[in-house]
Amino acid sequence: MVRLRADPPSYLHYHARVPAASRVIDSPVGPLLLVARGGALAELLMTPFAVPEDDAAQAGDAAVLDAAERQLGDYFDGRLTAFDVPLSLEGTDFQRLVWDELVKIPFGERISYGELARRVGRPGSARAVGLANGRNPVSIIVPCHRVVGSDGTLTGYGGGLDRKAWLLDHEARQGPGQLALGLEASVPG
Repeated sequence: MVRLRADPPSYLHYHARVPAASRVIDSPVGPLLLVARGGALAELLMTPFAVPEDDAAQAGDAAVLDAAERQLGDYFDGRLTAFDVPLSLEGTDFQRLVWDELVKIPFGERISYGELARRVGRPGSARAVGLANGRNPVSIIVPCHRVVGSDGTLTGYGGGLDRKAWLLDHEARQGPGQLALGLEASVPG
């Protein structure tokens, strides 16, 4: 059994842009583009995307792409609920704060943008949190799809709402999840 993560994983770190390697993989939500830089996964993009040309990538990049592909396959097959592939995410301090909090949302659970804002210490900044959430370069692995509107509706997802719905339904089928909407709404019992 895979343990759910409660804290930001120690492998979550940030690097300046370095040469990259990429791979396109098939998935139930369509083709995914994986990009590795400096021995860590830097991007996971959903179609449409332009496939970059690989440049002088570091030796560890192929291993990272292999691990990401394997873990995503296990996730889609219902055998994995938390990822441990090393990540290298570029963003502002605020975006990083939001992304660090996203990885704390357990598999199968959903929270609202308002709740996410509260968790990052910025209550009342749901829109700013939503913008940072939308800039997440490694969707699925950094689970921005687990964030929903204050009334539980699906809102905003770079990969499209149909993919967000599929990912949430997939996780719900794997086990019980919870909906945490925070102070702005209550969940009927």
